[in-house]
Amino acid sequence: METQRLIQFLALGMVLLLIWSAWERDYGVRAPTEDTVTQEQRERDDEPDLFVPDDLGVEAPDPAVADPGEPDERTREARTVRVTTDLLDLEINTQGGEISRVDLLQYAVSTRDDTPLRLMSDAPDALFIARAGLVTRNGSQGPGTRGLYRVDGDYFELAQGEDRLVVPLVWEGEDGLRVTKRYVFHRDSYLIGVEHEVVNPADTDIRASQQVYLRRSSDVGDGTSWFIYTYTGGVLHTPDNRYRKISFSDMESSPLSQDVENGWLAMIQHYFLGAWIPPEGETRRYWTAARGNNVFDFGMNTFWRTVPAGGEATFSSQLFVGPKEQDRLAEAADYLQLTVDYGWLDIISRPLFIALNWIHSVVGNWGWSIILLTLAIKLVFFPLSDKSYRSMARMRKLQPRMQQLKDRYGDDRQALNQAMMKMYKEEKINPLGGCLPILIQIPVFIALYWVLLESVELRHADFMLWLNDLSSPDPFFVLPLLMGVSMFVQQKLNPAPIDPIQQKIMMTLPFVFTVFFAFFPAGLVLYWVVNNILSIAQQYVITRRIESGEAK
Repeated sequence: METQRLIQFLALGMVLLLIWSAWERDYGVRAPTEDTVTQEQRERDDEPDLFVPDDLGVEAPDPAVADPGEPDERTREARTVRVTTDLLDLEINTQGGEISRVDLLQYAVSTRDDTPLRLMSDAPDALFIARAGLVTRNGSQGPGTRGLYRVDGDYFELAQGEDRLVVPLVWEGEDGLRVTKRYVFHRDSYLIGVEHEVVNPADTDIRASQQVYLRRSSDVGDGTSWFIYTYTGGVLHTPDNRYRKISFSDMESSPLSQDVENGWLAMIQHYFLGAWIPPEGETRRYWTAARGNNVFDFGMNTFWRTVPAGGEATFSSQLFVGPKEQDRLAEAADYLQLTVDYGWLDIISRPLFIALNWIHSVVGNWGWSIILLTLAIKLVFFPLSDKSYRSMARMRKLQPRMQQLKDRYGDDRQALNQAMMKMYKEEKINPLGGCLPILIQIPVFIALYWVLLESVELRHADFMLWLNDLSSPDPFFVLPLLMGVSMFVQQKLNPAPIDPIQQKIMMTLPFVFTVFFAFFPAGLVLYWVVNNILSIAQQYVITRRIESGEAK
């Protein structure tokens, strides 16, 4: 088989690999996982019952998922409290004390609209909220997840010079039970502390459990182009399975109920996420629930804890709501950076991102960082590329003889192939020599594809001239056209196929790939253009030397 035909198959194979890897990451067969706690832990007498909505205080579907009917008096009293820090602008609803809106001040909607991006909202058509409640048993009625809290003030702001902001909300029961819910914010952080301080003035003990969860509609998009697929849904981390996707369809068909120590849960989308993180060393019950109308909950509960008569207790969790900046994710929780999903080539993608990030710290421009990383990759693979181009140059030099053989044997394919193999042997040419080095490099190309696609650092990253967002397609299609031209030039340097049909197919590839890459992020196309230009330069020099007899 001619080298050119193999290269053609490899090019098409790379496209199929990209599509397959996206499918495999989300729909591939998952290995079964076991609970991460022992049978002895599961049988502790302080363990709550299995998750049942009525038992653990989750009330009937609320207005987000069902017709609420007429609001009761307490619902009419509910209001929102606004909180701003240096990174967040959010609202807390006193009905349940839920976080009902989150705007990310450092991330704009688009390069043309500098309105802060809204990650969370209680709007029915964009539902994504975070709830944290305190449920009780043994006769005492706690606030649950929808109790009405009291708060002194309508606006809280992290003032200049302050590093910490506490927003307290208070709920009081008829029997004197008092629950103070505190949201704790820190400067330069997307991590929010959530505490429930329970004061029990009664003469009997009560049992309490903190319940936290994320509620999201599966209909909410993440703003990603339809041509570029990224995963939106749930993710569960356990020590036995560091990154397990739990899709909305999984939540509906196979509700989760699993006890996990040192885990976390998240609802992720392209570039951003919300995640609940328990204290280290604590075992909690993780669960999912479908609420109807394409609305899903993903949450966790503490085990029942005793709040003694006349005593108090504190329950705590942390909520991360923000971008997938890997340094921040790693600081927030172990393995939370895995939500930046590089797929099955993660072991290659992460070193590539580290290298890209380091180059950016030096040059300060993501576009030039991509160019320099491309050059570095090219240097690493220089020996393989050199071998490949030398093989193709020798094949190109034999084109006249190959055409003579084609004219001699006509349609006798078997005789033609035998004559060509004899010629290869006499000239000491391996027809696969130009393809195998390229095949070895394909995993690196795919890994870099996911780095450039998944890294929020490249979102709205400016390069130069009209390229002011490397995460979006080139608005004027200049880079895709340059890539198509560079592919055409490369073909002219390669040995042309003898078969006329193959020649026509190869001539259409630059056009096909130009259209294909017109929908790809500009940063990725920039990589391909630079890689092609470097390859053309290297291949041109080698081809000229081989044809002039200067090199073997």
